[in-house]
Amino acid sequence: MRIIISPAKKMNVDTDSFPIGGLPLFLPQAEHVLAALQAMSPQELQALWKCNDNIAKQNVERLQAMDLRHNLTPAILSYQGLQYRYMAPGVMEARQLDYLQGHLRIVSGFYGLLRPFDGVTPYRLEMQAKLSVDEEKDLYSFWGQRLAKRLMEESGFVLDLASQEYSRGVAPYLPKTQILTCVFGQWSNGKVREKGALCKMARGQMARWMAENEIENPKDIRAFSQLNYRFCPELSSKNQYVFLQPDS
Repeated sequence: MRIIISPAKKMNVDTDSFPIGGLPLFLPQAEHVLAALQAMSPQELQALWKCNDNIAKQNVERLQAMDLRHNLTPAILSYQGLQYRYMAPGVMEARQLDYLQGHLRIVSGFYGLLRPFDGVTPYRLEMQAKLSVDEEKDLYSFWGQRLAKRLMEESGFVLDLASQEYSRGVAPYLPKTQILTCVFGQWSNGKVREKGALCKMARGQMARWMAENEIENPKDIRAFSQLNYRFCPELSSKNQYVFLQPDS
């Protein structure tokens, strides 16, 4: 089983806590993405990133000095969003980190697919960004089936804990019988409603719980009950598990 999650916009540099385990699987392709970004003007980049002047300035400077092979941070420590705070890899035991390295994959618009201890450098690029690389119209077209193919080479089953933006880079290329999606929501007016921040928290917490319990069988995740979530069999299917917060 492989677990896919999304990256985060905010990134950190930490070259001291843990050594990197290697370079990203798709580093040659990431170099093409970098070249496409470096060919753009600061104004074009800010429009692509849809950010304010300060963030644009910081990331233009990053691009100008970007080195994809030196002074790298393990990916699992580099991303700083809610999902990663709830996963809390910085305080995991060695066996839990080993589990993540073996099972967890981060889907990235820049790097393609990352193992937790692949070395990365801070960048800004969402998967849905309209960036043309190697004459492909956007990043979904550029990455194509590569990421799903790699996941299938590693394992015959994918647990999708990624947002729709990043799941879209993998799920369309997988047989429905080989991917399981999780929904984390609240029951409201006869519908399951998902809230962005709560979903990120739940995805990170589930990844941590799976590492703590060394989950190998996807069916076992139905026991997940943290953050007041409970598995809802009535709303779930073979390819989609629904977890609800009953007191919401």
